[in-house]
Amino acid sequence: MTYVVTEACIKCKYMDCVEVCPVNCFYEGANMLVIHPDECIDCGVCEPECPPEAIIPDTDSKAEAWLELNRDYSTQWPNITRRGEPPADADEFKGVEGKFEKFFSSEPGSSG
Repeated sequence: MTYVVTEACIKCKYMDCVEVCPVNCFYEGANMLVIHPDECIDCGVCEPECPPEAIIPDTDSKAEAWLELNRDYSTQWPNITRRGEPPADADEFKGVEGKFEKFFSSEPGSSG
């Protein structure tokens, strides 16, 4: 099992999860993070640290749609090992539905 980041992270990107990850398996896009599924050791410490509850185990039925996105972008985006500054308007996007279609960016992030 591994954990995956879902669309709830988009435009929020709080990065609290990065601070607690013992294996540095987070990768940063312009407006969300992803987890490299082959690097995740299934420790679960990241899940409760995520304010928008964007991190779920891959055994969750909602995870299937996000596993490949996490896998694909974790090979394209830079690794992030320290918490950066979340977007100034992150709280405004917490809980917003349909963020992937409206706001997802395939561009890499820059905090890592």
